[in-house]
Amino acid sequence: MMKKENTGKNTVRKAEARKAEAREAEARKAEEREAGAREAEAREVGAREVGARKEKAGKAGNAGLRSLRPYLLLWSTQSLSGLGSGMTSYALVLWLYLRTGSALGTALLSVCSYAPYVAMSIFAGALSDRWNKKRTMLVCDLIAALSTVVVFGLIRTDLLAAGHLYVLNALNGLMNTIQQPAGEVAATLLTPKEYYQRTSGLRSFSQSLTSILTPVLATAVFASGGIEAVVAVDLATFALAFLALLLFIDIPEEKGEKQAQEKLLASAKAGLAWLKHNPLILTLILFLAAINLVASMYDAALPAMLLSRPNGGETVLGIVNTSVGIATLLGSVLVTLLPAPKNRVRVICLTLFISMSTENFLLALGRTPLVWCIGAVLGWIVIPLMNANMDVIFRSSIPVDMQGRVYSCRNTLQFFTIPAGFLAGGFLVDRVFEPLMAAQTDGDLLILFGSGKGSGAALLFFVIGVVGVLICMFFSKRLRSYEWHETEADEAR
Repeated sequence: MMKKENTGKNTVRKAEARKAEAREAEARKAEEREAGAREAEAREVGAREVGARKEKAGKAGNAGLRSLRPYLLLWSTQSLSGLGSGMTSYALVLWLYLRTGSALGTALLSVCSYAPYVAMSIFAGALSDRWNKKRTMLVCDLIAALSTVVVFGLIRTDLLAAGHLYVLNALNGLMNTIQQPAGEVAATLLTPKEYYQRTSGLRSFSQSLTSILTPVLATAVFASGGIEAVVAVDLATFALAFLALLLFIDIPEEKGEKQAQEKLLASAKAGLAWLKHNPLILTLILFLAAINLVASMYDAALPAMLLSRPNGGETVLGIVNTSVGIATLLGSVLVTLLPAPKNRVRVICLTLFISMSTENFLLALGRTPLVWCIGAVLGWIVIPLMNANMDVIFRSSIPVDMQGRVYSCRNTLQFFTIPAGFLAGGFLVDRVFEPLMAAQTDGDLLILFGSGKGSGAALLFFVIGVVGVLICMFFSKRLRSYEWHETEADEAR
């Protein structure tokens, strides 16, 4: 009897244990279902968050593009007008050199353009900071266009002479002096900071495209319709840019009471004082001033060499200039694609060293258009990268309400060497190196640089190549003692 009772109790306990195990299994399944539901809900929430972030990023990207529309309209129309002006300048330089055969006479065109630019820039920025940027740009463009109309009239009446071009170039230089700082500040005001490098790439892109198209289009239009047709194209592109700025672009103004009350001389001194307390920016400006001396001597000597060489001529000059444009175009594309460098100052020094150490020597020692074009590509493909990094440093470091004054001081300090370089280049070609090479009967100079007209300009290219390399080495050493960080620049602004 006792065994039967025990057996019955064991059976009951086993049944209860099985029920407990079943309940536990059911509980575990319920927990697993709840966990699965929570995971599914979390995945759904995560997907919604990812979608929301993508949507927010898309809206931010669209907002960024919308914010760039005024700048893009200004950039595109002003670039087109610049192409028209470049075509006229190219045609007039050819006209003058083929009439006079003088490198110095041709160089005087650029001297007359830059002399008022250098003399008045330091005050033009102060005026630009006071004046409405849009009205300043419109008035300066209009006066420059009127000077082009005068050229057109002189051509039609067969009265155009070198003296007319010198005077009109001086007037255009004065207008550019006043307009340039206004345009620089307008670009800053129209561009979100995160787009500084890309918009600098766009400016380099348009400049390089102008370099490519100017000799091609100027030659084609000149051949089909004469210089009058070239001037007419210039006036048409001006009209488009003028109307776009007048009717469709609103440039915001940064005004301050102190700025409005400052006298003209005090405003100019404020720009110089800012540079004095920012030695990195001042050193970069002086570096570019030294490079501009070499570059303007290059510009004065290039037509004299290529138009005079046995393998040269107008077509070859156009091809080399087009190669410069293609190189800067490729460099501009690289600027828009490359990430921001860790050390922008080092990039500036390296790119200028590459430029100075390649092109000048290939132009000096080369005897064929192919070598000259290779030199042009090597010398200019890195320049947009230099310009972009310089532009970012300047725009990020200089307060917006000071940019007009500081940029004008920069223009005076950085560009005063250009007219000096043009004069020196033209003088050295006509009065020193060409007579020197003409007097050679044999020797290493004839082996290196050839004989006949143009060999003196080739020798000058070799000299300025050596000078350019030494300038880069000197300033690279000076700039190693300075550091620049974008975060610090943002805080300073």
